[in-house]
Amino acid sequence: MTIEERYQASVAQADLDHHKPTAGAMTSHIVANLWVLDVKFHQARWFVSGPQTASLQALYQTLIDMVRGQLDRLGDLLLDENELPPATTAEIAAYGKIDEEPRLMFSPAETIVDASAHDLTMANLFIDRAIKLAQREDRPAMAAVLTTVRGENNHAIRQLQAVLGKTAWEGLHDEDEDDED
Repeated sequence: MTIEERYQASVAQADLDHHKPTAGAMTSHIVANLWVLDVKFHQARWFVSGPQTASLQALYQTLIDMVRGQLDRLGDLLLDENELPPATTAEIAAYGKIDEEPRLMFSPAETIVDASAHDLTMANLFIDRAIKLAQREDRPAMAAVLTTVRGENNHAIRQLQAVLGKTAWEGLHDEDEDDED
């Protein structure tokens, strides 16, 4: 196949996969979300201010390192599973479901930290869906890696929430929330 034929085939497959979600398609959303989180966490590290600036900058550097590690692991995982990770800014914009808020950089530290905890909670929704799909599709390696990423996010959420004087999930989960399958 020519380069153009390969590209068109990948576009057609991605369109098909995203209309009938697969574990690979859902993991592509996760990868796109990680790119967005990388930008948002850099924004937080660069612009956070107040009495906790130094400790928050260190925390955000840790989060940036975590997100970049997840990004590389999940990109490799998709390739290992014969899937294509989003690799262009157009794909990231199309598949990323975490919103950017340019005004956030002018917000108080508490608002920035709270937004980060909510963003990771949103990321976890996609991870949970991808894990379920991977289990249904009998893709144990994919489910295992995604489960590890979920655990890393849970730890990061707990750290962010602690800065706010909250427990790990306080104010992040609706107790009456129904899980749709």
